[in-house]
Amino acid sequence: MRNAPAEARALDDPSQMTLPADAPAPDDPPQLAATAAGGLRSLRVLLPVAAAVLALDQITKQLAVNHLRDHPIDIIKGVLTLRLTLNSGGAFGILQGVPGLFIAATVLVVGLLVVWVRQLADARMLVPLGMMLGGGLGNASDRIFRDLGGRVVDWIDLHVWPVFNLADSAIVIGVILVILMSSRNPARTK
Repeated sequence: MRNAPAEARALDDPSQMTLPADAPAPDDPPQLAATAAGGLRSLRVLLPVAAAVLALDQITKQLAVNHLRDHPIDIIKGVLTLRLTLNSGGAFGILQGVPGLFIAATVLVVGLLVVWVRQLADARMLVPLGMMLGGGLGNASDRIFRDLGGRVVDWIDLHVWPVFNLADSAIVIGVILVILMSSRNPARTK
């Protein structure tokens, strides 16, 4: 074994192995750096999507408050009306009268989404998750920052469904997309 090349001796005797100077220590998890970088890249997609949903939601709600306070506007009579409604419940009016519950739920979901996104294996999920995050923050913003007694501004009336807003739509579309993507390729999501 004395005449064997250094690489061959190192394979036989792990104590003879040398690592490049820039290599992580052997006891460090090998994907730690990749996970941290992936988490930052994920947030660079998730946060702009959430911010866009939040901004569009808040702009349209302010327009509804400014222009629909006195009277609704029929876009398609009997099908689509822009109607200002204040909702103390959740999306599409569920669980009326418990706005504090929805603020707490939003904080919990935001935390879970941020943790999940940092470990996400399928980058396609980032857009629907960003939609869900932006929608949740849009409705939470109404409850916290608008002087409406914890209620949310809803303004889209389809006459066959409870009145809703863009945040509600983003949440529902995001959830549907996550379910569809997960069912098509369950191995790529964690």
